[in-house]
Amino acid sequence: MSETDAADGPPPFEDAFSSDDVEQRIYGTILQTREPTTASAIADSADCDPKTARKYLGWFDDLGIVTRHDGHPATYERNDAYFEWRRINQLAADHSVEDLQDRVRELTTRITEYETTYDAASPAAVDSVAAAEDSDERTIDDVYSDLADWATAREERDRYERARQQRTGGEREQASG
Repeated sequence: MSETDAADGPPPFEDAFSSDDVEQRIYGTILQTREPTTASAIADSADCDPKTARKYLGWFDDLGIVTRHDGHPATYERNDAYFEWRRINQLAADHSVEDLQDRVRELTTRITEYETTYDAASPAAVDSVAAAEDSDERTIDDVYSDLADWATAREERDRYERARQQRTGGEREQASG
């Protein structure tokens, strides 16, 4: 590998945020955090001073990016609701109402096909082993794949529908304003 190949490629995983400024390193660490974590542990991961980490974590808490849990010491965790809200806002900004409606229809069709195929209202209502054993066409891996896709389609449809409603509400406000 040449020097230019190494410079153009992604950084090594264990040092993924080394070229970012401290705010980006702390933000990147928060994105990877799955449970309440102390500012000191976040600072270690982000390779910065704990006092600096606390400063940025306080700011991220004010913005709703993280949730602060009081205690000794206080801990912080990623606020998944913030990232969901951000994703919906981005969908509403990037797509027309018609595009959002079309996507909701496509996803609804796919969900309906799964409901019919598995004779169930949701993926959680399907006994995957029994479904595979009762089918000549589907293996257990096929069933698991279908159930995962079905669950994802339901979540995605909800996001697109919320973005559509947001977009439609914004257009109504502009028309009446």
